[in-house]
Amino acid sequence: MKKALMLLNMGGPNSVDEVEIFLQNMFSDKNILTMNRYTRKLVAGIIIYKRIDDVKENFVTHLGGKSPLPTLTNRLIEKLNNKLDIPIAPAMRYVPPFATPALEKFKADGIEELLLFPMYPQYSTTTTLSSVEDIEERCEALGYAPKITLIEPYYDDYDYIKMSADKIVEALADKKSEDYDLLLSAHGLPMSIIKAGDPYQNQIEANVSALKIYLHERGVKFNNIKLVYQSKVGSSAWLEPNLVDVLRNPYHRKVLIYPLAFTVDNSETVYELDIEHREIANKIKYDDYRVAKCFNDDDAFVDFIVKKVEEH
Repeated sequence: MKKALMLLNMGGPNSVDEVEIFLQNMFSDKNILTMNRYTRKLVAGIIIYKRIDDVKENFVTHLGGKSPLPTLTNRLIEKLNNKLDIPIAPAMRYVPPFATPALEKFKADGIEELLLFPMYPQYSTTTTLSSVEDIEERCEALGYAPKITLIEPYYDDYDYIKMSADKIVEALADKKSEDYDLLLSAHGLPMSIIKAGDPYQNQIEANVSALKIYLHERGVKFNNIKLVYQSKVGSSAWLEPNLVDVLRNPYHRKVLIYPLAFTVDNSETVYELDIEHREIANKIKYDDYRVAKCFNDDDAFVDFIVKKVEEH
């Protein structure tokens, strides 16, 4: 059976002009705003109106006018192409490259099975499910009916946990881990989505538990290890504790933040964690504030994806 690999992600604006497209597509997603389509359109319009200028300015001022995610993803795919003898394509959910051009080519080339690798370690209706449904709808529109195989969540996979620990140790550099609080920062979700049965919170907590055990066994001891959630939008109840609240009420003034829910750096790791939240830490006079990098195109992550593909 001829196979192809697709890397599923939300995507990141390739230019300032794409910021509005990204926000419109994200807030039009029924898995993100879980309400009827008329209310969703109204709420999306309000959110975008309030945020668009600030988001654009941040992209220009701090990110060089584009998200780092597309470039990093392309580098990752270049390395994967050297190790896998199957076609590989990114499938971004909210901005190009969308899945359709790749699917058209796969259909023309007689690809019979699509392996979908979520760039999200933990499963959520807002990420993995949304991306899979997008692929299914685009295949249907093209009259293309390949076998679709979703690679399962890997939040508790031993190799994934080891890679996470390696990034944490790398970010410490020559500093003593005992002197730092480790804040494991996951992207937040509204409680309404969790209460509707989304498994994300349970998988995040299992991920944290496995990482704590691994770090302990490896002899990497922190002053404290705490799970926090970032990126809250609006006034409804979200997963707690909120990273901003934790930073504003410091128990300890040396912190290392590890982005738990991302595998490739994006505006929420590079801008929100490393720039915006660093300003909070500087105002409160933290002694040290560090943010670990995501896997990006690390060779270990390349090998991890290869292993997952070869298992299928």
